[in-house]
Amino acid sequence: MNVPSNLRYTEAHEWVRAEDDGTVTVGITDNAQGALGDLVYLELPEVGRKLAAAEACAVVESVKAASDVYAPVSGDVIEGNSALADDPALINRDPEGEGWFFKLKLADAGQLDALLDEATYLGKLEK
Repeated sequence: MNVPSNLRYTEAHEWVRAEDDGTVTVGITDNAQGALGDLVYLELPEVGRKLAAAEACAVVESVKAASDVYAPVSGDVIEGNSALADDPALINRDPEGEGWFFKLKLADAGQLDALLDEATYLGKLEK
């Protein structure tokens, strides 16, 4: 299982990467995509949508189940990963890289500090 140290995590298995321009990129973890299985469909939030932290904002469907994805932090959606529409399995192949879901303009950068770091997230997975 891959848990990059440059990301922050939620207990619901989303990840957040802070970008140099003050935005964040959001996706689901390797653990989450592995539990879901082969992904076949997803629905992303629309560009311009305002999200609150912990708000359900996306849906992923696999051959096993459908699951909500939650916004790890508050902000405005500025971009969705259009490559996922044609190839949802990209999430399975590269969940913390090219399989990202959407980008947000942060409402409050301090919310990043409340997310889990690599060691804490790994500790939660081991329980």
